[in-house]
Amino acid sequence: MTTYRRKAALAALCATAVATTLAGTAKADATAGATATAAASPPALAWAPCTHTGHLDGQQCAKLSVPLDYAAPAGPRVDLAVSRLPSARPAARRGTLIVVPGGPGGSGVQRLSQKGAALTGQLAGAYDLVALDPRGVGGSVRAECGLDEADRRLTTLRSWPGPDGAIAQNADRSRRVAEACAANGGAELRSFTTANQARDMDRFREALGERKLSAWAVSYGTYVTAVYAQKFPARTDRVVLDSSGDPDPTRVARGWLANMAQGADDRFPDFAAWAADPARAPEGLRLAERAEDVRPLFLALAAELDRAPKPSDVPGLPLTGTMLRQALQTSLYGDALFPALARLIRAAQDPAAVPALPGDLAAVLPDSDAALMVGVICNDVAWPKDVSGYERAVAADRAAHPLTAGMPANITPCAFWKDAPAERPTRITGQGPSNILMVQNLRDPATPYAASLKMRAALGARARLLTVEHGGHGVYLGNGNACADRTVTEYLRTGRRPLRDSSCAS
Repeated sequence: MTTYRRKAALAALCATAVATTLAGTAKADATAGATATAAASPPALAWAPCTHTGHLDGQQCAKLSVPLDYAAPAGPRVDLAVSRLPSARPAARRGTLIVVPGGPGGSGVQRLSQKGAALTGQLAGAYDLVALDPRGVGGSVRAECGLDEADRRLTTLRSWPGPDGAIAQNADRSRRVAEACAANGGAELRSFTTANQARDMDRFREALGERKLSAWAVSYGTYVTAVYAQKFPARTDRVVLDSSGDPDPTRVARGWLANMAQGADDRFPDFAAWAADPARAPEGLRLAERAEDVRPLFLALAAELDRAPKPSDVPGLPLTGTMLRQALQTSLYGDALFPALARLIRAAQDPAAVPALPGDLAAVLPDSDAALMVGVICNDVAWPKDVSGYERAVAADRAAHPLTAGMPANITPCAFWKDAPAERPTRITGQGPSNILMVQNLRDPATPYAASLKMRAALGARARLLTVEHGGHGVYLGNGNACADRTVTEYLRTGRRPLRDSSCAS
């Protein structure tokens, strides 16, 4: 699959959000901090040229050693992959900017490779650019659950109900995945939490020899970075939260998933307008003459594929209504994905065609990727365990949001997770320096605008919000909005933010 589509698919599992330290978290952080003070500082990072696919010229990589469990800092340690692009203009350098990826499942090292050149051009040497692969990702410590191949496809890791809304198979699969992760994941999997990722960021800061970090965080990374800013407010410089979700600490990822139903509804009109545009006709991708006809066309086709799945180019894996809905949900992340979705719809409509499944639908995820994707969301907060409650929620969500057919409200392995959260989620507050700029698309399918307003309210006077009249997931250096790019760049380079919440036109 393409890098963009893979990023969208992984990010689609759970989108974004944020929180502050409560009693258990504070105790663990105090213990780790006291030990770090008494012990020697982390050893200097042994930087060497990166060798991963897609690395940039001058990009350097290293390993960072961190405690497996910050509550036992003298115990076992694990390695994290870290990377940097040093400023090419030392005289202009003012600090270090960490690039925080989305997910859970996004690689910071790869994102630095993807965005490093653009950032370098925008920031004109003001920062060393750095990133790390979170636990469970890329070159960092991994864990596996030993999941069956059938349980490692995107349409099974995402809990899509049956065509009639039934969730019995989802519940069985969720129980099976939770049991496998409990049997095989070990202490490594249990350590995959947002709180630990925030602590790992601070250990990285220390190893870099920096007093403060600036940050550009996207999607789930905004939650991680907000937690970092809550735990370590004096160690933050200039912070950009790009595409944030609801930071409600009682729900965390469960809330992010639930909000994606509204996100799809918010974003779908952009695809409908694109698919009804006469400019699509020469390519055979105009799906209807009027934008308002695209939604019923899509829903009817998905229902038809529910009844009679269509053979695809992958033997034994027909195109189903669930697959079409997942293709839609993923494609709403960016306008560049619209043509592939329209081609899939056209092939599904054509009795003589054999649809080519997008890579994210055809692929079987590596076991370690699947483990990470469920591990973080289940370790962070306890989920309801009553199956009947999920049945009622799915029925209501299917009626209110047919495009996502109840999936955002459905049961996950977290309902059967064996280990209780090691600590209480962080609650995001307005306490701390006023150094945060939020940027948010008005029609975001993964972190919808209404959810981002809850992050904005939680941060209070600490933040300013820049609303962008645009659809898709990701703003800065992502959707071509010059106003938004200029505002973020100016803040990172000069420290000047809008005086109050403001907006950028399309």
